[in-house]
Amino acid sequence: MKKILFTLLLTLSGSLYAAPLQVITSFSILNDIAQQIGGEHIQAQSLVGADADAHAYQLNSADLKKITRADLVILNGLGLENADVLRAVKQNKVAHIEATNGINALSNEEDEHEHEHEHEHEQHEHHHGAFDPHVWQDPVLMQKYAANIAIAFIKADPANARAYQKRFNDFSNQLVELDTYTRSQLKNITPEKRKVLTSHQAFQYLAHRYHIEFIAPQSVSTESEASAKTVAALIRQIKADNIQAVFAENIKDNRLLERITQETQAKIGGKLYSDALSAGKPANTYLNLFRYNIDTIVAAMK
Repeated sequence: MKKILFTLLLTLSGSLYAAPLQVITSFSILNDIAQQIGGEHIQAQSLVGADADAHAYQLNSADLKKITRADLVILNGLGLENADVLRAVKQNKVAHIEATNGINALSNEEDEHEHEHEHEHEQHEHHHGAFDPHVWQDPVLMQKYAANIAIAFIKADPANARAYQKRFNDFSNQLVELDTYTRSQLKNITPEKRKVLTSHQAFQYLAHRYHIEFIAPQSVSTESEASAKTVAALIRQIKADNIQAVFAENIKDNRLLERITQETQAKIGGKLYSDALSAGKPANTYLNLFRYNIDTIVAAMK
């Protein structure tokens, strides 16, 4: 009997104190969501940290080692990650998922005003640049995004399935609240005032969900620079449409926006957090980031 009890105690203690899943995520927003769902049962590290641009990331040897040692790698997908990251994951046969798998993704086109259709996204069927990767700008689509992460954790660590499910349910409820909050904040903003200028096209999903017109001098990727012709056209549009809301971003060199505002009556209304969390407040979690952006945008459009 003592031997049986001792064996049972060892089994229980092994499950109670099992090492957490070693999880690598590609950028800070994704990392936060993974932590919200994984809790104490995972140990997550992000390849791209707070206030850093995921579009410009290049894989280094230290991060390659992290990937090879991971139990699970979580990628955003839709072309956000560079080819060297995808190659490292696949060549080392590390378990991985794309959080955007199965989401209706918007087309990635240079002219944001041409985005009228949604495209069904299936893993491995898109090429780099075909879709806009900034799905986190829509809390409704993030339900599927978060569910993909929860399913991956349950598959990798079935012993803690109940905990992952509970944390996902809690996070899912918070996403519903976030959508409700956003709609309530925007309900009194008239259509003609729902116009915003930002550094690059990172907010198409927000625009699509909540009927806000976002204008940017750059395309979805931050690697390209706006041409003089594009800047001149933007200045004309700002003046013609009387755009008041002009925003800097935490990952950008915003001298271009400053130049634009010098030639128009628009003013920079604050900083938005597009592709990365902030190191501290006000956007140190995904939920905080989204709520802060909405509050900042609405205040400038009033």
